[in-house]
Amino acid sequence: MNRNIKIRRGTTRDVETLAFFNTSLAWETEGKRLDPETITRGLQNLLRRPELGFYLIAEVEGEVAGALMITTEWSDWRNGLFWWIQSVYVRAEYRRQGVFKLLFEEVKQQARKDEEVCGLRLYVEHTNHTAQRAYSALGMEETGYRLFEIEFNR
Repeated sequence: MNRNIKIRRGTTRDVETLAFFNTSLAWETEGKRLDPETITRGLQNLLRRPELGFYLIAEVEGEVAGALMITTEWSDWRNGLFWWIQSVYVRAEYRRQGVFKLLFEEVKQQARKDEEVCGLRLYVEHTNHTAQRAYSALGMEETGYRLFEIEFNR
């Protein structure tokens, strides 16, 4: 299957598909229903403003099979950028066929070429053991950090 998967950067023509992926991801992993209008505006903003991040898209024979988003975090401790892998989603019919692995390998390759990138990070739900095993199998290690947040509902 891997040889049929093509990886490319996301564009504004992917907004509808990515909105579907994100609403599906939130429902499948957290049981959350997201507002489609907010997601659509968020995707449009990201795809028009590359300084915010970018999406990588995996296609199989012209169909979008999966995607992930990259955003950045500056580390003054390392004088470099961490790339955060977010919004990982693979359509059910393409799971366990190497789609995420190829997306991840592309991210890793692009990050290694960029001298400013010092590492890759992601967060995962505590109960999403399938994803945790996949990330571990790709060489990622769990950190000692916990994530805290305050969300501003606007």
